[in-house]
Amino acid sequence: MRDASILVLATGGTIAGQAGSATRRDYRPGQIDIGTFLKEFATLDLPARMEGRQIANIDSANIGPAIWRDLHDHISGAIADPACDSVIITHGTDTAEETAFLLDLTLPSTKPVVLVGAMRPADAVGADGLRNFANAVRAAADPEAPGRGVLLVMGDQVLSARDARKAKTTGSGAFEGFPRGAVALANPASLDWLQPQWRLGEAARWNFPSEFPEVPILYAYAGQTARNVTCLVEAGAKGIVLAGLGDGNAPDEVREALADAARQDVVVVRATRVDEGLVDREPQDDANGFVAARALGPAKARILLQVLIANGVTDPAAVQEAFSKR
Repeated sequence: MRDASILVLATGGTIAGQAGSATRRDYRPGQIDIGTFLKEFATLDLPARMEGRQIANIDSANIGPAIWRDLHDHISGAIADPACDSVIITHGTDTAEETAFLLDLTLPSTKPVVLVGAMRPADAVGADGLRNFANAVRAAADPEAPGRGVLLVMGDQVLSARDARKAKTTGSGAFEGFPRGAVALANPASLDWLQPQWRLGEAARWNFPSEFPEVPILYAYAGQTARNVTCLVEAGAKGIVLAGLGDGNAPDEVREALADAARQDVVVVRATRVDEGLVDREPQDDANGFVAARALGPAKARILLQVLIANGVTDPAAVQEAFSKR
């Protein structure tokens, strides 16, 4: 069997970061270029041939539509290229779940696309970047990797883009999956899938947005007033994601203001500020014109809502169908 041919798209982040000391807490993300990184990786002698392209070299807090579009274009070219087997994206962890989910929504599942990052810079004690990357290579090169959508590798876990989220601020075990946990366990020597492929041969679910509509996240809190909502509507929001109390709740006047926004054709999605749990539909949602985010947290609910609005999907029932789909 020939070695897998993998395109590596680098965007920076902690995996390419340096502190200048093995024990400093602060560091600068995006300091190592992909050529240097791949030279170090080559010493591990894993069965893969790499082509590296530097898309950006920044803190992932600064990633947005321009870089997303560049990534999508490069990946689409790789999917169409019979000489390329899969794609790995090195990415900062702060927004990795958003990038992964956007690509999952707008790419076919015919070739593996794997995001990978690190929680410690390259020159730190216990740096995790090279091992995580080796695990990502193991996943991207596996013949059973297609048909699972975009994946995210952190630690020794492979997570689905729809499930993955950063749940801790620090530590190598910062990422978790909900409602599914890991879909595979990986290490540099082996890979074990924990469930069968669920998207075999699936085309892209949605077109990549030509423009990203304005969709803010409204964080709910005790004592909140309706003014928080009206300011967003007056500023031109096309959709609003509520990071609600409990299972998507808000103070009465905020809820009433959101219902009024929905009557003005602003798409309103109820998510939760709670770390984990489903937000199901409730009896008032039909009358209010609200959508329940189900298992998606606010950040990913925003991404899906932007994609839907950009694709002309604004009817609450149709939006709800997209949020309920696995």
